[in-house]
Amino acid sequence: MGYAQLVIGPAGSGKSTYCSSLYQHCETMRRTVHIVNLDPAAESFDYPVAMDIRELISLDDVMEELGLGPNGGLIYCMEHLEENLDDWLADELENYLDDDYLVFDCPGQIELFTHVPVLRNFVDHLKRKNFNVCAVYLLDSQFMTDVTKYISGCMASLSAMVQLELPHVNILSKMDLVTNKKDLEDYLNPEARVLLSELNQHMAPQFAKLNKALAELVDDFSMVNFVPLDLRKESSIQYVLSYIDNCIQYGEDADVKVKDFDPSEDD
Repeated sequence: MGYAQLVIGPAGSGKSTYCSSLYQHCETMRRTVHIVNLDPAAESFDYPVAMDIRELISLDDVMEELGLGPNGGLIYCMEHLEENLDDWLADELENYLDDDYLVFDCPGQIELFTHVPVLRNFVDHLKRKNFNVCAVYLLDSQFMTDVTKYISGCMASLSAMVQLELPHVNILSKMDLVTNKKDLEDYLNPEARVLLSELNQHMAPQFAKLNKALAELVDDFSMVNFVPLDLRKESSIQYVLSYIDNCIQYGEDADVKVKDFDPSEDD
């Protein structure tokens, strides 16, 4: 059985930086992870790339040959990947053993993991190849400046969660850039009453029923919560990694070595 993280989130949320820091942390721990680039528009990396979608198709070539814009070209590239799951991706996965750990660095276009089925089909292919997969959704902590942006981030995360149907970990990235971390405490452990009060203060009265429904959705189902990540601290990276490992049951199937012994007999 293999293991995989699908690193998703809006553009600029720190996905590639997360992958780079995770690779360096695991290298320090003498643990092997393989980073896979799924962004056909990527230019450079701070980590060794185990697999690269640009070997199959690149955004620059698509834009030049087909006359598409950046967003349309990216969708075309990802649909081309979807068409080659049984060829290119299957051949690439043959190079990895059953217990290998892959981290997929995905593009930042939000439609790819909210309503376009490309990543969903990609995940299904990994499952058929006997991979345990976890979606890792990154959101810039500086985005959490007020309750309306928090609700927006929750809805985007929830949309990805419903679309992908995977174990899901939400991460607040760039915590090292937050000047006052107390401002984020209410959003790490949200309460419907507080959220509703703040929403009603920020929005017009006609949105009161919608605000109540959104606050209750976040609170009642407890489906959306965020784990803060400060890349300056090894302990923070290790906590996030352990959290994800637990979601995909990494290491649970390892052989347990028990020392044989003979119980002493009472005289």
